[in-house]
Amino acid sequence: METWTVETDDGGGHLEVHTFRAASGASLPGSKAPTEPPGVVLVHGTLVTDSLYWPFARTMSLLLERPVHTYNRRGRGHSAPQPHGYSVETEIADLHAVMDKTGSTDVIGHSYGGFVGLQAARRGKISRLVTYDAAVSLAGSLSGRWRPELEAAVTAGQLDNAWAHLVQGLGTAGPISYLPMGALRTLSVLSARTRLGLEMRSLLPTAVVEMRAVLAADGTLEDFMGLTTPTLMLSGGWSPAYFAETGRALAAAVPAIELAIVPFQFHEGPLRPGRRLAVRVARFLSGNRIPGEAAAAT
Repeated sequence: METWTVETDDGGGHLEVHTFRAASGASLPGSKAPTEPPGVVLVHGTLVTDSLYWPFARTMSLLLERPVHTYNRRGRGHSAPQPHGYSVETEIADLHAVMDKTGSTDVIGHSYGGFVGLQAARRGKISRLVTYDAAVSLAGSLSGRWRPELEAAVTAGQLDNAWAHLVQGLGTAGPISYLPMGALRTLSVLSARTRLGLEMRSLLPTAVVEMRAVLAADGTLEDFMGLTTPTLMLSGGWSPAYFAETGRALAAAVPAIELAIVPFQFHEGPLRPGRRLAVRVARFLSGNRIPGEAAAAT
């Protein structure tokens, strides 16, 4: 894995990038070797950093025999903070900066990252796009998932309460999402004793800003009719139903989009071990032929 930095186009901003290659080569961090195929950029979801996606990215690079690049979005790791006036336009510009610097043509986006990927694909820069549980709001479909209590709790520093509202509102934590608020607050206290739990708590302010960006970009099916990027919208069979409902509506209206349900997968599918999801994504990105499937199995 290579770790390096991409400068953004907003004057002094930067993004921490991690690159995975199927085979080591002579290329320097941030440069594409002359014989290296175009890369793939993976855009992570909210309340996490890109490190949770490294096993998935490594498997994808082996399957595709292409470099796969993950990066910490604003406000995470060694990337720049979320700027004043942050919006989905910030994320689109950042994704384009990473694609340009890495020589990448395809994008994978999970949850909020899927939302970013779809919005970016409307600009026509992406060759192929795969989303998993893309957090897209159509005609107010996600407005009911937003809880003003979340932002109020974050502002007041009541992070356990904020985490409980986020989990219950979005329903993305599987059966845990349906627990009473008191139980969720207790789970938040317990999870804060772990490195991942502490990290998630520290990212709660970014979740507030990102949820606002999703709602601000609320659109209609007509907004996506001009999308020509071949797009596969995946949703976990055990994910909240609203992800598949949005994907189904978009696939029915936009010829470039297709929807597929991945059985026995929760919302955090790309973060879990195993190859099933990676193979499904790789088949689409490679036109149904996976160059390194045998190598990835070893």
